[in-house]
Amino acid sequence: MLPWSDIAAQISAITGIPFTVKKISAVGGGCINESYRIESGGQYFFVKLNNAGNLPMFEAEAVGLQEIHSSHTLRVPVPVCWGRNETSAWLVLECLEMGSAGRSGAVSLGQGLAAMHRFSSGKFGWVRDNTIGTTPQVNKFSSDWIQFWREHRLGYQLQLAQANGYKGKLQTLGEQLMAELAVFFPGTAPVSSLLHGDLWSGNYAFDSAGQPVLFDPAIYYGDRETDLAMTELFGGFPATFYAAYREAYPLDPGYAIRKTLYNLYHILNHLNLFGGDYLNQAEQMMSRLHAEIH
Repeated sequence: MLPWSDIAAQISAITGIPFTVKKISAVGGGCINESYRIESGGQYFFVKLNNAGNLPMFEAEAVGLQEIHSSHTLRVPVPVCWGRNETSAWLVLECLEMGSAGRSGAVSLGQGLAAMHRFSSGKFGWVRDNTIGTTPQVNKFSSDWIQFWREHRLGYQLQLAQANGYKGKLQTLGEQLMAELAVFFPGTAPVSSLLHGDLWSGNYAFDSAGQPVLFDPAIYYGDRETDLAMTELFGGFPATFYAAYREAYPLDPGYAIRKTLYNLYHILNHLNLFGGDYLNQAEQMMSRLHAEIH
């Protein structure tokens, strides 16, 4: 049984305005949660549902959206409330009217992301763990980016892969790569930047005014190149996005190599989530990285 009465009661308590669900519309597009648009008397909210045990995932998403919102850079749907009952967990968000990019939408996205990346915590990680897809993402703070990436990103995914039966060549290449990570970072160490963390084309859109909106974050503070790398992983963003970003916040030439290192994390995660179709791609990426330094 869906928890609409409990959700309505919580919305009423949080907003101070009585709310009773009058209309429910299913929203497609996601593969992890059920999504709905609910309304009553001119009030509209966007709701994500999952089983009750997934409340921590929604809590982390809500706090992540608030973190981006507080940067006053790119728009996000503002969290309203989140909770659970015996069977379901939910996250209630501001319901935004979506539109199209317009002529300058991609430029605004590039400029906004560059501005967001200038926000720093001074350390790498975040105040809490979250998820990348449905995989736990460890965000324990570190002052050393290379150590953070080795332990909490590549190393963590390789341990999951080992547990999932992916051994042999993948693990051998992975161990060699982690031992040589410092070679990819000559000169100045990366700056800690506020990251979206899962920035592919399915996680941004444009509102009715043509302004960019980010959603479904997996935030932490890390090297901004990781966000840029992921934008290139599944087809890429518009050329005007990259031009606007680079004009606002130029990239180091070493990014051309490091983007493969950073995208390896996401391909390993896809291997652990979706299976062996990604094994060959992960091994090929590792081999290319080894070739760059030998």
